[in-house]
Amino acid sequence: MATLGKRNQLTVLKSAPPGFYLDGGPLGELLLPGALIPPGAKVGDTLDVFLYRDSEDRLVTTTETPHAQVGEFAYLRVVSVAPRIGVFLDWGLSKDLLLPIREIKQEGVQRGDWLIVYVLRDEKTDRIVASMRLKRHLSPEPPAYAEGQEVNLLITGESPLGYNAIVENAHLGLLYHGDLGSPLGVGLRVDGFVRAVRPDGKIDLSLDRAGHQRIEPNTQRVLAELMKAGGRLPFHDDSTPEEIRTAFGLSKKAFKQAIGSLFKDRQIVITKHGIRLADTTKPSA
Repeated sequence: MATLGKRNQLTVLKSAPPGFYLDGGPLGELLLPGALIPPGAKVGDTLDVFLYRDSEDRLVTTTETPHAQVGEFAYLRVVSVAPRIGVFLDWGLSKDLLLPIREIKQEGVQRGDWLIVYVLRDEKTDRIVASMRLKRHLSPEPPAYAEGQEVNLLITGESPLGYNAIVENAHLGLLYHGDLGSPLGVGLRVDGFVRAVRPDGKIDLSLDRAGHQRIEPNTQRVLAELMKAGGRLPFHDDSTPEEIRTAFGLSKKAFKQAIGSLFKDRQIVITKHGIRLADTTKPSA
């Protein structure tokens, strides 16, 4: 059965002047316009298509790929504003996505703005629309992520503590400023890791793996910079987080863990003026 707002694997039933007609099950025959038919496709083939409604509210399919499907969050650009209706968003298809006025959470939205939205199927109209009411569409199920689990993140905004992120299109988590090597942009999609799930359901996140898996790549980065600098660098406990981010792309916490590990392994010497390679790891002349 074909599902509105999702990619579907549908069989070509017949070819006609408008295009291919695909088997939509209970939804009947669904048109794939001729301009979108993949080269070499023929009757009997199974095609990967997205099902939505066109400008005349008819069910149609497309081989184009939307920036988000129903049930997903996305960062989309406003392409037009209809004051009494809402705004229309570019979601990668020829027909723009409506963000109804009732689902807009900020004032003064204009053409060219970028918004974090959730894509849903409106039960009353059976149309695909967007919503800025993000928390309403997060999963009601308690997060069940394991410590260290790799997850997909969508950065939704900055707070005094760090950056809020939607985890796996389901939950809200936080990346702390102190754990980041550089600022993040709203709308950025990145892979991250779960540091902890608190008893209240809040999720602490990181862009680095925890423990040894995180420290080992960072120690190699510090060693590489030391080698390039001839064995000495003017960075130590009193260096600012900004200086360390610029030099190594690491948070100060990650830098201190890395040089602590290197010192323990006797690969570097830490002084009040900075760090230097131990005699056994100095680059040859």
